[in-house]
Amino acid sequence: MNPQPIRRWDRETALLAWLAACASTFSFLFYFHRGDVLLYGDAVAHINIARRVFDSRTPGLLQLGTVWLPLPHLLMIPFLLSDRMWKTGVGGSIPSMAAYVFGTLGVFRLLRGALGFYQTDSTVRIAAWGAAIIYAANPNLIYLQATAMTESLYLALFIWAVVYFNEFAQKAEHFGDSPDVRVGSSSLIKCGICLAAACLTRYDAWLLVAAMCAASFWVVAIAKRRGPGASVRKFVLLAAAAPVLWLAYNAIVYRNPLEFANGPYSAKAIEQRTPGASHPGSHDLPVAFSYFVKCAELNQASGNWQKLWVFLALAGTLVCLIAGRGRERNYRLIQSPVRRQLWPLLLLWIPLPFYVLSVAYSGVPIFMPVWWPFSYYNVRYGLELLPAFAIFPALAIYLMADLARSRAVKLALAGATLVFVAASYASIWRDPVCFREAWVNSRTRIALERELADFVRALPPDSTLLMYLGNHVGALQQAGIPVRRVINEGNHRTWKQPVDLEGLWERALANPARYADFVIAFDGDAVSTGVQKDDLFPLAVIHVSGQPKATVYQTHPHAR
Repeated sequence: MNPQPIRRWDRETALLAWLAACASTFSFLFYFHRGDVLLYGDAVAHINIARRVFDSRTPGLLQLGTVWLPLPHLLMIPFLLSDRMWKTGVGGSIPSMAAYVFGTLGVFRLLRGALGFYQTDSTVRIAAWGAAIIYAANPNLIYLQATAMTESLYLALFIWAVVYFNEFAQKAEHFGDSPDVRVGSSSLIKCGICLAAACLTRYDAWLLVAAMCAASFWVVAIAKRRGPGASVRKFVLLAAAAPVLWLAYNAIVYRNPLEFANGPYSAKAIEQRTPGASHPGSHDLPVAFSYFVKCAELNQASGNWQKLWVFLALAGTLVCLIAGRGRERNYRLIQSPVRRQLWPLLLLWIPLPFYVLSVAYSGVPIFMPVWWPFSYYNVRYGLELLPAFAIFPALAIYLMADLARSRAVKLALAGATLVFVAASYASIWRDPVCFREAWVNSRTRIALERELADFVRALPPDSTLLMYLGNHVGALQQAGIPVRRVINEGNHRTWKQPVDLEGLWERALANPARYADFVIAFDGDAVSTGVQKDDLFPLAVIHVSGQPKATVYQTHPHAR
């Protein structure tokens, strides 16, 4: 008689969900009380992209723009209908907080399902809880999930895609043509849904799609069964639909399917426009690899603790590679995994080649305070390896506990692991590198936006502003000025290349007195270089060190 499979939602899962929700809420309240939710300029931008879909002079889905994928913005929209939730940034944090909880549950289910396919013992449960704690307690993730950044959402989708793929692979291996094949096929379809959502969240998932599609065909070929074949085809179509949809959107709207990759606002184009912008790892794969791995280490711990995380992660990876290659009667290395393959867990390393290639060839720099140029930029990318650092060390510890026959040794091993995780996170708890990155890069920007917000807040409430929103939209958010009062670069038809001569944006630049009451120009932006200033009357000049000078003009000097 076959043992009953573990239930997908039991008391342990419910308890973990409650603990993760509490951690998410308390950490959000902590950072919100300190005013740290909107430190990241990208978080402010994400919130306002979502807001302008319905709050704009030209509302609609085309306000989502390009470069950044649309799903995070679409999920924020319901929460940003409230002016207060938009102004405070709370509306952008809610999807990230929910994703944090689901990501924690996904890590728990992934390792518990991989080690205990039918039923779990105490060692498996401890390993699963350990992995979940490593993930949920990471100080950098705890900060990012309190903001409108996309990391928390993507990690949750990434983890659950691997969860469902692993369940599909296990079912295909163990049950063949039995009725449980339908369960495995269902898991594969769920994996495809998670992948499609991930592909509309971050470009990291596009490489994951290619890897999982290839792996799904491998699973079917190894199983030598017909059952999963149709589901694999559906899975491939479902997973590939999101990238194809985004390419089609860019082709139709921007007349360039790769507008997000090589358009004027892409990372590559920004790097090319910046004099002397070559970064470490550019066209150098070994250096790019070193920078990304070091970045991931900084997100886990400081000092010598970092190398131990890497060692344990590599040890867990070795377990995945050797599990299931022998027979139980002559292969005593691993008790539980010997009956199944653990290789689907290796998909958690996909961010490594993606970001190494991005740093080397896509104009994506990573600057860290410990290596040249000794600054902060994109340090948060290292957090993409957090699922791997949660699963593989826990798997390595599980192996050592499984080999230990003494209960005392097992308890000592569990205690040592807890101390190691606590010490590692304590070393970065007071100053997580992602929080430091946001704080360092936001000081002058927030100072400028605060001064500008104080000024424009006093303008007549029925006045119209002309302003480029790409850099300092946070000033309007702080002042509580609806985007529909502002003529901006989003108010034109993007498919009219290279410019829309009849668009509201271009007409307002050519004749600001006709369309706007006030003009806000930052040195070097599209308004400063493109607007006709002959008849404009300067009202104020705001200058903050490290930021471009902002000038507020009035188009009708004799108006009230």
